[in-house]
Amino acid sequence: MKKITKQTYLKWYEDMLLWRKFEDKLAAVYIQQKVRGFLHLYNGQEAVLAGALHAMELGKDRMITAYRNHVQPIGMGVDPRRVMAELYGKATGTSHGLGGSMHIFSKEKRFHGGHGIVGGQIPLGAGMAFGDKYNNSDAVTLCYFGDGAARQGSLHESFNLAMLWNLPVVFICENNGYAMGTSVARTANHEDIWKLGLGYEMPSEPCDGMDPVAVAKAMDKAISRARKGGGPTFLEMKTYRYRGHSMSDAQKYRTKDEVEEYKKIDPITQVLDVIKSKKYATQKQIDEIDARVKALVKECEQFAEDSPFPEKELMYDAVYEQKDYPFIPHKL
Repeated sequence: MKKITKQTYLKWYEDMLLWRKFEDKLAAVYIQQKVRGFLHLYNGQEAVLAGALHAMELGKDRMITAYRNHVQPIGMGVDPRRVMAELYGKATGTSHGLGGSMHIFSKEKRFHGGHGIVGGQIPLGAGMAFGDKYNNSDAVTLCYFGDGAARQGSLHESFNLAMLWNLPVVFICENNGYAMGTSVARTANHEDIWKLGLGYEMPSEPCDGMDPVAVAKAMDKAISRARKGGGPTFLEMKTYRYRGHSMSDAQKYRTKDEVEEYKKIDPITQVLDVIKSKKYATQKQIDEIDARVKALVKECEQFAEDSPFPEKELMYDAVYEQKDYPFIPHKL
């Protein structure tokens, strides 16, 4: 695995802080009705992404996830201004404003969404891995889903075929404890979701999803196995979301004390504590990082505010085009 150095910790801190503040801004503008529809925030789960990015080969490996999907493309190199604009429904967004919160996408950066159907991305992730294997690519697909989606039948079909065809895919369950609002303990007679992979003889294990170091180590092992032809792995990332399932979630299924208890192991705080204890940065340098993040989030907001909405005619360009059908040719 790539060494975890001083620079790694500084990058983790700046990246995770950006993701957190970016989504805090989204929550604020959502209340102002500048972002419409659903909005599912990632606050608390940032270590799962930070650790994975350290183990991935960006530009080669793929990522696909569910609808809690705003910060992953930023981590993979998508311009955060365009992500913010997409959430605003603006023409400068990643999908010209037609995708919105649950459908961020970047073919260029190999981030394949953003899927609104619970568990719908699981067979798609297996399919992309099949495509890479078929085309003799050594790329690996990271396929994320939540603990609620782990109860979908599509997971079992995908696990079965991934093992049968020895696909280069890492399945990752981000277990934040409550799916939409139902505790994991109430959805099955077991709470160790990672054990679902054992029925297919798939290498499977749990991981501390609040610690980017633990995530990086587990992901590196799984990605290396897949890249060398060893087939799929299933990882259960034990994590926690500080906000509701979506902005409309009243969160009556848990107490405020429970949330505050989990904030004691906030991944951003953990990384910052290491930076301070090992003297990786002075307080002035930390303040400079904070200022950069604040300025970038403000820039993203301003970019989205100033961008135009797409022309109505665009909706006719974002559908299937039959070449010999007598309609106006598409512009896209």
